[in-house]
Amino acid sequence: PHPYALTYTQTPKKPRVPMPKLSENRRRNWDEVETGFTEEQAVAEAERCLNCGVCVDCYACVSACQVNAIDHTQKDEELEIDVGQILVTTGYDLFDPRRMAQYGYGKLDNVVTSLEFERMLSSTGPTGGRIRLRNGEEPRAVAIVHCVGSRDENYNRYCSRVCCMYALKFAHLVKDRTDSEVYQFYIDMRSFGKGYEEFYSRILGEGANVIRGKVAEVIAAPQAAPDDGFLLVRAEDTMLGKFREIPVDMVVLCCALEPARGTEQVRRLLNLSQSPDGFLLERHPKLDPTGTVNEGVYIAGCAQGPKDIPDTVAQASAAASHMLGLIARGELA
Repeated sequence: PHPYALTYTQTPKKPRVPMPKLSENRRRNWDEVETGFTEEQAVAEAERCLNCGVCVDCYACVSACQVNAIDHTQKDEELEIDVGQILVTTGYDLFDPRRMAQYGYGKLDNVVTSLEFERMLSSTGPTGGRIRLRNGEEPRAVAIVHCVGSRDENYNRYCSRVCCMYALKFAHLVKDRTDSEVYQFYIDMRSFGKGYEEFYSRILGEGANVIRGKVAEVIAAPQAAPDDGFLLVRAEDTMLGKFREIPVDMVVLCCALEPARGTEQVRRLLNLSQSPDGFLLERHPKLDPTGTVNEGVYIAGCAQGPKDIPDTVAQASAAASHMLGLIARGELA
Protein backbone atom coordinates (compact mmCIF):
# COMPACT_ATOMS: atom_id res chain seq x y z
CA PRO A 1 0.00 0.00 0.00
CA HIS A 2 0.94 3.65 -0.44
CA PRO A 3 2.97 4.87 2.58
CA TYR A 4 0.62 7.85 3.10
CA ALA A 5 -2.65 5.93 2.62
CA LEU A 6 -4.97 5.60 5.62
CA THR A 7 -7.02 2.52 6.28
CA TYR A 8 -10.64 2.64 7.46
CA THR A 9 -9.65 2.07 11.08
CA GLN A 10 -6.99 4.80 10.95
CA THR A 11 -9.36 7.45 9.59
CA PRO A 12 -10.50 9.84 12.34
CA LYS A 13 -14.30 9.92 12.58
CA LYS A 14 -15.85 13.34 12.13
CA PRO A 15 -18.23 14.08 15.03
CA ARG A 16 -21.86 14.95 14.50
CA VAL A 17 -22.81 18.61 14.33
CA PRO A 18 -24.74 19.30 17.57
CA MET A 19 -28.23 20.73 17.26
CA PRO A 20 -28.30 24.30 18.65
CA LYS A 21 -30.39 24.64 21.79
CA LEU A 22 -32.09 27.65 23.31
CA SER A 23 -29.77 29.08 25.96
CA GLU A 24 -31.02 30.76 29.10
CA ASN A 25 -29.40 34.12 28.35
CA ARG A 26 -31.27 34.39 25.02
CA ARG A 27 -34.60 33.72 26.68
CA ARG A 28 -34.35 37.07 28.45
CA ASN A 29 -34.43 39.27 25.36
CA TRP A 30 -36.43 39.79 22.18
CA ASP A 31 -33.85 38.37 19.79
CA GLU A 32 -35.25 35.83 17.35
CA VAL A 33 -34.38 32.31 18.45
CA GLU A 34 -33.62 29.53 15.99
CA THR A 35 -33.05 25.98 17.20
CA GLY A 36 -32.22 24.46 13.81
CA PHE A 37 -29.01 24.19 11.82
CA THR A 38 -27.53 27.18 10.07
CA GLU A 39 -26.76 26.69 6.38
CA GLU A 40 -23.10 25.96 7.16
CA GLN A 41 -24.00 23.47 9.90
CA ALA A 42 -26.53 21.71 7.69
CA VAL A 43 -23.96 21.33 4.89
CA ALA A 44 -21.35 20.06 7.35
CA GLU A 45 -23.74 17.48 8.78
CA ALA A 46 -24.86 16.39 5.31
CA GLU A 47 -21.24 15.86 4.27
CA ARG A 48 -20.49 13.75 7.34
CA CYS A 49 -20.67 10.03 6.58
CA LEU A 50 -22.76 8.14 9.14
CA ASN A 51 -20.64 5.04 8.61
CA CYS A 52 -17.08 6.41 8.34
CA GLY A 53 -17.29 9.85 9.89
CA VAL A 54 -15.54 11.15 6.78
CA CYS A 55 -15.92 9.73 3.30
CA VAL A 56 -13.31 7.04 2.53
CA ASP A 57 -15.24 5.65 -0.45
CA CYS A 58 -16.55 2.61 1.39
CA TYR A 59 -19.72 2.89 -0.74
CA ALA A 60 -21.93 1.68 2.11
CA CYS A 61 -24.32 4.52 1.29
CA VAL A 62 -24.59 3.39 -2.34
CA SER A 63 -25.51 -0.11 -1.23
CA ALA A 64 -28.07 1.19 1.26
CA CYS A 65 -29.82 3.56 -1.18
CA GLN A 66 -32.45 1.49 -2.99
CA VAL A 67 -33.40 4.23 -5.47
CA ASN A 68 -29.81 4.70 -6.71
CA ALA A 69 -29.77 8.40 -5.82
CA ILE A 70 -26.08 8.55 -4.79
CA ASP A 71 -23.39 9.30 -7.36
CA HIS A 72 -19.82 9.71 -6.07
CA THR A 73 -18.68 11.01 -9.46
CA GLN A 74 -21.19 13.87 -9.60
CA LYS A 75 -19.76 17.39 -9.99
CA ASP A 76 -21.22 20.76 -8.98
CA GLU A 77 -23.40 22.21 -11.73
CA GLU A 78 -26.11 24.78 -12.27
CA LEU A 79 -29.38 23.36 -13.55
CA GLU A 80 -32.05 25.04 -15.64
CA ILE A 81 -35.39 23.39 -15.01
CA ASP A 82 -38.33 23.98 -17.34
CA VAL A 83 -41.58 24.46 -15.43
CA GLY A 84 -45.04 25.20 -16.67
CA GLN A 85 -46.35 27.05 -13.62
CA ILE A 86 -45.07 29.10 -10.70
CA LEU A 87 -46.77 29.91 -7.39
CA VAL A 88 -45.49 33.10 -5.73
CA THR A 89 -45.94 33.25 -1.94
CA THR A 90 -43.42 35.83 -0.76
CA GLY A 91 -45.24 36.67 2.48
CA TYR A 92 -44.95 39.96 4.34
CA ASP A 93 -42.72 42.09 6.55
CA LEU A 94 -43.84 43.88 9.70
CA PHE A 95 -43.97 47.68 9.68
CA ASP A 96 -41.13 49.20 11.69
CA PRO A 97 -42.77 51.38 14.38
CA ARG A 98 -39.57 53.40 14.78
CA ARG A 99 -40.82 55.33 11.76
CA MET A 100 -43.61 56.67 14.01
CA ALA A 101 -41.49 58.31 16.70
CA GLN A 102 -44.57 59.56 18.56
CA TYR A 103 -45.16 56.04 19.91
CA GLY A 104 -41.75 55.85 21.57
CA TYR A 105 -40.79 52.41 20.31
CA GLY A 106 -37.08 51.81 20.84
CA LYS A 107 -36.86 54.75 23.25
CA LEU A 108 -39.35 53.97 26.00
CA ASP A 109 -39.21 50.79 28.03
CA ASN A 110 -42.26 48.51 27.83
CA VAL A 111 -43.38 49.73 24.40
CA VAL A 112 -43.35 46.52 22.36
CA THR A 113 -44.54 45.35 18.96
CA SER A 114 -47.27 42.78 18.49
CA LEU A 115 -44.68 40.19 17.45
CA GLU A 116 -42.62 40.80 20.59
CA PHE A 117 -45.73 40.54 22.75
CA GLU A 118 -46.66 37.29 21.00
CA ARG A 119 -43.19 36.04 21.85
CA MET A 120 -43.70 37.03 25.49
CA LEU A 121 -46.96 35.08 25.60
CA SER A 122 -45.25 31.93 24.34
CA SER A 123 -44.29 29.31 26.93
CA THR A 124 -40.82 29.19 25.32
CA GLY A 125 -40.46 32.99 25.32
CA PRO A 126 -38.20 35.17 27.48
CA THR A 127 -40.69 35.18 30.38
CA GLY A 128 -42.04 31.66 30.02
CA GLY A 129 -45.46 32.94 28.97
CA ARG A 130 -45.85 35.39 31.85
CA ILE A 131 -46.71 39.00 31.04
CA ARG A 132 -43.99 41.07 32.64
CA LEU A 133 -42.43 44.52 32.41
CA ARG A 134 -38.72 45.10 31.91
CA ASN A 135 -38.27 45.20 35.69
CA GLY A 136 -39.92 41.79 36.06
CA GLU A 137 -43.16 43.09 37.57
CA GLU A 138 -46.67 42.43 36.33
CA PRO A 139 -48.23 45.43 34.53
CA ARG A 140 -51.17 47.17 36.17
CA ALA A 141 -52.55 48.43 32.84
CA VAL A 142 -51.82 47.51 29.22
CA ALA A 143 -52.68 49.62 26.16
CA ILE A 144 -53.10 47.88 22.80
CA VAL A 145 -52.83 50.27 19.86
CA HIS A 146 -54.40 49.21 16.55
CA CYS A 147 -53.42 50.29 13.03
CA VAL A 148 -49.80 51.31 13.64
CA GLY A 149 -48.70 52.09 10.10
CA SER A 150 -52.05 51.00 8.63
CA ARG A 151 -54.92 53.20 7.44
CA ASP A 152 -52.55 56.15 7.62
CA GLU A 153 -52.05 58.63 4.78
CA ASN A 154 -48.42 59.08 5.80
CA TYR A 155 -47.50 55.38 5.68
CA ASN A 156 -49.91 52.70 4.42
CA ARG A 157 -53.45 53.60 3.44
CA TYR A 158 -54.73 50.02 3.41
CA CYS A 159 -56.11 47.92 6.29
CA SER A 160 -53.85 45.07 7.40
CA ARG A 161 -56.92 42.93 8.14
CA VAL A 162 -55.42 40.84 10.94
CA CYS A 163 -54.69 43.42 13.65
CA CYS A 164 -58.18 43.77 15.15
CA MET A 165 -58.60 40.10 15.94
CA TYR A 166 -55.14 39.36 17.29
CA ALA A 167 -55.40 42.55 19.37
CA LEU A 168 -58.62 41.17 20.86
CA LYS A 169 -56.81 37.89 21.48
CA PHE A 170 -54.10 39.82 23.33
CA ALA A 171 -56.75 41.50 25.47
CA HIS A 172 -58.25 38.12 26.34
CA LEU A 173 -54.87 36.67 27.33
CA VAL A 174 -53.96 39.71 29.44
CA LYS A 175 -57.27 39.46 31.33
CA ASP A 176 -56.83 35.70 31.68
CA ARG A 177 -53.24 35.75 32.97
CA THR A 178 -53.10 38.97 34.98
CA ASP A 179 -55.23 41.39 36.97
CA SER A 180 -54.30 44.22 34.61
CA GLU A 181 -56.64 46.72 33.04
CA VAL A 182 -56.70 46.55 29.24
CA TYR A 183 -57.30 49.50 26.91
CA GLN A 184 -57.91 48.93 23.19
CA PHE A 185 -57.42 51.96 20.92
CA TYR A 186 -58.93 51.36 17.49
CA ILE A 187 -60.14 53.27 14.43
CA ASP A 188 -62.82 50.79 13.33
CA MET A 189 -63.31 47.28 14.70
CA ARG A 190 -63.24 45.00 11.64
CA SER A 191 -64.39 41.59 12.90
CA PHE A 192 -65.45 40.17 9.53
CA GLY A 193 -64.62 36.43 9.82
CA LYS A 194 -66.65 33.51 11.10
CA GLY A 195 -67.09 33.82 14.85
CA TYR A 196 -65.11 37.07 14.97
CA GLU A 197 -67.99 39.32 16.02
CA GLU A 198 -68.92 36.85 18.75
CA PHE A 199 -65.33 36.92 20.01
CA TYR A 200 -65.44 40.72 20.07
CA SER A 201 -68.57 40.59 22.22
CA ARG A 202 -66.86 38.10 24.51
CA ILE A 203 -63.89 40.43 25.05
CA LEU A 204 -66.25 43.28 25.94
CA GLY A 205 -67.87 40.99 28.47
CA GLU A 206 -64.49 40.23 30.02
CA GLY A 207 -64.05 43.88 30.93
CA ALA A 208 -61.65 45.20 28.29
CA ASN A 209 -61.87 48.97 27.79
CA VAL A 210 -62.49 49.70 24.10
CA ILE A 211 -61.76 53.26 22.95
CA ARG A 212 -62.54 54.38 19.41
CA GLY A 213 -59.89 56.87 18.35
CA LYS A 214 -56.30 57.25 17.21
CA VAL A 215 -53.43 57.49 19.64
CA ALA A 216 -51.60 60.80 19.28
CA GLU A 217 -48.50 59.88 21.27
CA VAL A 218 -47.03 57.72 24.00
CA ILE A 219 -44.77 59.47 26.51
CA ALA A 220 -43.08 58.68 29.79
CA ALA A 221 -45.35 59.33 32.74
CA PRO A 222 -44.58 62.41 34.85
CA GLN A 223 -42.31 61.68 37.78
CA ALA A 224 -44.91 63.16 40.11
CA ALA A 225 -47.35 60.32 39.44
CA PRO A 226 -45.35 57.08 39.08
CA ASP A 227 -48.00 55.07 40.90
CA ASP A 228 -50.48 55.61 38.06
CA GLY A 229 -48.24 54.05 35.39
CA PHE A 230 -44.87 54.28 33.72
CA LEU A 231 -46.32 55.50 30.41
CA LEU A 232 -48.97 57.98 29.38
CA VAL A 233 -51.13 57.34 26.31
CA ARG A 234 -52.67 60.44 24.75
CA ALA A 235 -55.53 59.71 22.40
CA GLU A 236 -58.80 61.02 21.06
CA ASP A 237 -62.06 59.32 22.02
CA THR A 238 -64.51 59.86 19.17
CA MET A 239 -67.38 58.25 21.07
CA LEU A 240 -67.10 60.73 23.94
CA GLY A 241 -65.85 63.57 21.76
CA LYS A 242 -62.88 64.45 23.92
CA PHE A 243 -59.13 64.02 24.29
CA ARG A 244 -57.99 61.50 26.91
CA GLU A 245 -54.77 60.77 28.78
CA ILE A 246 -54.56 57.24 30.18
CA PRO A 247 -51.67 56.01 32.38
CA VAL A 248 -50.48 52.48 31.62
CA ASP A 249 -47.42 50.33 32.29
CA MET A 250 -47.14 48.64 28.89
CA VAL A 251 -48.05 49.55 25.30
CA VAL A 252 -48.45 46.94 22.54
CA LEU A 253 -48.22 48.28 18.96
CA CYS A 254 -50.19 46.33 16.35
CA CYS A 255 -48.02 47.00 13.31
CA ALA A 256 -49.03 46.95 9.66
CA LEU A 257 -48.25 44.14 7.24
CA GLU A 258 -46.08 45.35 4.36
CA PRO A 259 -44.83 43.63 1.17
CA ALA A 260 -41.90 41.36 1.96
CA ARG A 261 -38.39 42.41 1.07
CA GLY A 262 -37.58 40.92 -2.30
CA THR A 263 -41.15 41.10 -3.62
CA GLU A 264 -40.18 43.83 -6.08
CA GLN A 265 -37.29 41.72 -7.36
CA VAL A 266 -39.60 38.74 -7.88
CA ARG A 267 -42.15 40.98 -9.59
CA ARG A 268 -39.57 42.22 -12.10
CA LEU A 269 -38.21 38.72 -12.65
CA LEU A 270 -41.64 37.28 -13.47
CA ASN A 271 -43.01 40.41 -15.17
CA LEU A 272 -45.97 40.77 -12.82
CA SER A 273 -48.22 43.73 -12.11
CA GLN A 274 -48.25 45.57 -8.82
CA SER A 275 -51.02 47.35 -6.95
CA PRO A 276 -50.40 50.86 -5.55
CA ASP A 277 -49.80 49.44 -2.06
CA GLY A 278 -46.80 47.42 -3.27
CA PHE A 279 -48.39 43.97 -3.23
CA LEU A 280 -48.66 41.79 -6.34
CA LEU A 281 -51.76 42.34 -8.46
CA GLU A 282 -54.16 39.52 -9.31
CA ARG A 283 -55.72 39.07 -12.74
CA HIS A 284 -59.23 39.82 -11.42
CA PRO A 285 -60.25 40.34 -7.77
CA LYS A 286 -63.40 38.20 -8.13
CA LEU A 287 -63.13 35.98 -11.21
CA ASP A 288 -59.44 35.07 -10.89
CA PRO A 289 -58.00 36.16 -7.52
CA THR A 290 -55.03 33.76 -7.74
CA GLY A 291 -53.99 34.31 -11.37
CA THR A 292 -51.76 37.05 -12.76
CA VAL A 293 -51.31 38.81 -16.10
CA ASN A 294 -48.43 36.43 -16.78
CA GLU A 295 -49.98 33.12 -17.83
CA GLY A 296 -48.85 30.25 -15.63
CA VAL A 297 -47.82 32.42 -12.67
CA TYR A 298 -50.09 32.39 -9.62
CA ILE A 299 -50.02 34.30 -6.33
CA ALA A 300 -51.32 33.45 -2.87
CA GLY A 301 -51.22 34.64 0.71
CA CYS A 302 -49.73 37.98 1.70
CA ALA A 303 -47.92 38.24 -1.64
CA GLN A 304 -51.28 39.45 -2.98
CA GLY A 305 -52.23 41.51 0.07
CA PRO A 306 -52.62 41.34 3.86
CA LYS A 307 -54.74 38.41 5.01
CA ASP A 308 -55.12 36.03 7.92
CA ILE A 309 -54.36 32.30 8.02
CA PRO A 310 -57.83 31.01 6.94
CA ASP A 311 -57.88 33.30 3.89
CA THR A 312 -54.29 32.41 3.05
CA VAL A 313 -55.04 28.69 3.19
CA ALA A 314 -58.15 29.13 1.04
CA GLN A 315 -56.32 31.16 -1.60
CA ALA A 316 -53.32 28.82 -1.68
CA SER A 317 -55.65 25.83 -2.05
CA ALA A 318 -57.43 27.54 -4.95
CA ALA A 319 -54.12 28.31 -6.66
CA ALA A 320 -52.92 24.72 -6.20
CA SER A 321 -56.21 23.44 -7.63
CA HIS A 322 -55.80 25.58 -10.76
CA MET A 323 -52.23 24.42 -11.21
CA LEU A 324 -52.99 20.73 -10.69
CA GLY A 325 -55.87 20.98 -13.13
CA LEU A 326 -53.54 22.17 -15.87
CA ILE A 327 -50.88 19.60 -14.98
CA ALA A 328 -53.43 16.79 -15.18
CA ARG A 329 -54.23 17.74 -18.77
CA GLY A 330 -50.69 16.95 -19.81
CA GLU A 331 -50.49 19.57 -22.53
CA LEU A 332 -52.31 22.70 -23.62
CA ALA A 333 -53.81 22.99 -27.08
